[in-house]
Amino acid sequence: MARKMKSADDFIHHLYVHMNDVDQFVIYSGLSCKQFFSSVEPMENVLLLKHAYEDGSFNMHTQFDFISAEEMGPFIKHLPDMKGDLCWVDFSGEKSVNQLSPMEQAELLYFGHKREPLGSPFFNRLQNRYAFYASPIDKMTKVYFRFLGDSELLIANLFNKMIQEKEGTGSFWRKRSKQSIPAINPIVLRACRHFVKEGALLSLFRMEKSSGYGIEIRMLSDYNFPDEVWVDLDEIIKQNYDELIQIS
Repeated sequence: MARKMKSADDFIHHLYVHMNDVDQFVIYSGLSCKQFFSSVEPMENVLLLKHAYEDGSFNMHTQFDFISAEEMGPFIKHLPDMKGDLCWVDFSGEKSVNQLSPMEQAELLYFGHKREPLGSPFFNRLQNRYAFYASPIDKMTKVYFRFLGDSELLIANLFNKMIQEKEGTGSFWRKRSKQSIPAINPIVLRACRHFVKEGALLSLFRMEKSSGYGIEIRMLSDYNFPDEVWVDLDEIIKQNYDELIQIS
């Protein structure tokens, strides 16, 4: 009997990733803002450069709104309901924001408007780890990473949380202990970085006749705009994958 070809709906999740390691940014599609926050290390504060959130704090020196550590929970909870683009950089404390020069403030405004930095996206005063821009209309999230390896950590945490959710369903007797749940190591993803440098679709699925999971990687070097991937998703999935990562 011929093996049934998988369709796009047979996968747990699809994530488009395109890395520019020279300029230290990664473009994602299939990653929500809430998923980003839950998949990276907790941030102390977030300086909002473009947003539609009304319950944050206000910094008089820069005239920017910001989210403090105490406000982070409600902010993240509200993210799925927010409309429009979201742009921010993280920072250690408001004292560092109050020391930003006029030029540094102009660079932040430029990033919020152009989706790219005028100079470096990382500010010595702020010590930001990320510079973040998400556009729901374009189905795109662009993140500048001070440490590019955080990109693989993000993807690993995202997929591992999805696997944990799958393994946590069912009756009490069928639930698996946390120690036995399959998990992907970021180092394994880093070994596949050459694919995402060209643009690639990472598709997470549960393996048949096995308790493990897999990630099919398909290189998509012909796609210039992430939203086009979702239009062609069914046809893309019919193509042979370039790499298979097994998670057990």
